[in-house]
Amino acid sequence: MEVEAGSQRDGAASKFSLPVDSENKAKSFKLLSFANPHMRTFHLSWISFFTCFVSTFAAAPLVPIIRDNLNLAKADIGNAGVASVSGSIFSRLVMGAVCDLLGPRYGCAFLVMLIAPTVFCMALIDDAAGYITVRFLIGFSLATFVSCQYWMSTMFNSKIIGTVNGLAAGWGNMGGGATQLIMPLVFHAIKKCGATGFVAWRIAYFVPGIMHIVMGLLVLTMGQDLPDGNLASLQKKGDMKKDKFSKVLWGAVTNYRTWIFVLLYGYSMGVELTTDNVIAEYYFDHFHLDLSTAGTIAACFGMANLVARPAGGYLSDLGARYFGMRARLWNLWILQTAGGAFCVWLGRASALPASVTAMVLFSICAQAACGATFGVAPFISRRSLGIISGLTGAGGNFGAGLTQLLFFTSSQYTTGTGLQYMGIMIMCCTLPVAFVHFPQWGSMFFPASADTTAEEYYGSEWTDEEKKNGLHIPGQKFAENSISECGRRNIILAMSATPPNNTPQHA
Repeated sequence: MEVEAGSQRDGAASKFSLPVDSENKAKSFKLLSFANPHMRTFHLSWISFFTCFVSTFAAAPLVPIIRDNLNLAKADIGNAGVASVSGSIFSRLVMGAVCDLLGPRYGCAFLVMLIAPTVFCMALIDDAAGYITVRFLIGFSLATFVSCQYWMSTMFNSKIIGTVNGLAAGWGNMGGGATQLIMPLVFHAIKKCGATGFVAWRIAYFVPGIMHIVMGLLVLTMGQDLPDGNLASLQKKGDMKKDKFSKVLWGAVTNYRTWIFVLLYGYSMGVELTTDNVIAEYYFDHFHLDLSTAGTIAACFGMANLVARPAGGYLSDLGARYFGMRARLWNLWILQTAGGAFCVWLGRASALPASVTAMVLFSICAQAACGATFGVAPFISRRSLGIISGLTGAGGNFGAGLTQLLFFTSSQYTTGTGLQYMGIMIMCCTLPVAFVHFPQWGSMFFPASADTTAEEYYGSEWTDEEKKNGLHIPGQKFAENSISECGRRNIILAMSATPPNNTPQHA
C-alpha cells in the first residue's frame, strides 16, 4: 500500500528513504516499510496503542466469568466500564503537554511501562472495589492515543495526514476488538491446562501485561520524536527552540474549534469505547449466546477498525484534494450522523442477523468518523498541536464515561434502550461541526475569507517578539505545505490570477 502526497523535493531525498516536504515530513506512506524514522515511528505507535486497548478492554469478554467470581452486580460492572475510560481523561490531557514539551517517544514509552504492573494486579483482586480501581488505573494507558496522533502529525505531510492518522489510531483501536478474541482463547487454553475458570481469567492477564513491557522498551530504544531527531537533542543543538507551556495551553483553550472537536470526538470515539464495554455482555444476555460466540460477534465491532478508521481518514484526504477543508468537515458530519442512525437501529433490532448488521454498520461509521475527526484536528493549531490532541482525546473518554453512566450503569434502561438513546445523542452532538470555520479555508456552509491566508492564521499564534526569535517558522512551513486545504479549484483560480513572475500570497 502506498499513498502519494506530491512530488519529491531534491536535496531532502538523500537523507530519508521516503520523499519529504520542507519540514522533512514524509509525503508518501509505504505500509510494509520499517524505514527510520517515518515508517518505524508509524509501526511503533500503532502497536503500542493496540497493546493498551487490549489491556484496557481485556475484562469485557470475560465479564460473565469475572462477575461470578467477584459477585459483581450490574452497577459494579457499569461503574467499572465508566472507570476504564475515565482514567485517561486526565492522562490524555497530561500526555498532550508531555508531547509538546518532552516529545511523544518519552510520553508513550514511560506510560506503557508504568501501567504494566497495574495490568498484572488484575490477577490479585478479590472484590468489586478492587476490580473497579484496577480497571480505572489500566485505563490511563489509553493516553497513548495522544502520542500516537501527535507523532503521526510530526512525521507525515498534511495531504496524507488523515489517512495516516486513521491507520495508526484505527489499528490501535483494533485492540478493543482483538481482545474480544484473544482473552477468551487464552482463558480456554489455560483451563485446558487444568486451571479452574476463576483462576484461568486471572492468569490470562499476564498476556497483556507482558505486551506492555515489551512495547515500552521498543518505543524507548527504537523510537524518534521528529524526522530530524529526538526533541531534547535538537533543543540542545539549538535546532529547535523551547516553547512556554502557559502559551501553548492558552492557545489551545482559547480556540473555540478545540471544544467543538472535544464534543465531536466524545460521540465518535466515546461511543466506540462504551460499546466495547457492553456489546459482548449484550449479546450474551439478550440473545442467549455462549461466551465464545458473543465474544466473536463483539470482536467484529472493534476489528472493523482495520479498515473503517483509515477509510474515514482517507475520505477526508480525498475530499480535501478536490474541495479543501470544507470537504473534510462535510465528510465528518455525514459519517458521524450515519453512525448515530445505525446505533439507534442496533438498539431496536430484535433478530440476531439484523442486530449484527446494524452493529457492523454502526461500527464502520463511528470509527470512520474518528478517522475523519483527526483529518481536521491537526489543522486547528500548529503551536498547540499536542494540547489540542490531548483535549480531543480526553473528550472521547469523557463522552464514553458520561454515556455509560447515563445509559448502561443503572437498571433504569435495558442495554437495547441505552443503545437507542446513545444513537440519538450521537446525531445531536454532531451538529456543532457546522460552526467550525477556518478563515483561510471556510466551513461547511460558508467560503473562506478573501483577505486571510494560512500564513496569517498560524502566524497569529505568535507575538511579534516571538516572531523575531524565529519561533513561528515551523508554523509558516506548515502553512506552505497545507495549500491543498484550499481545494484544487481555488488553487487553480489563484494561480491563474497571479501575474507570470509572481508568487501567490498563500503559496
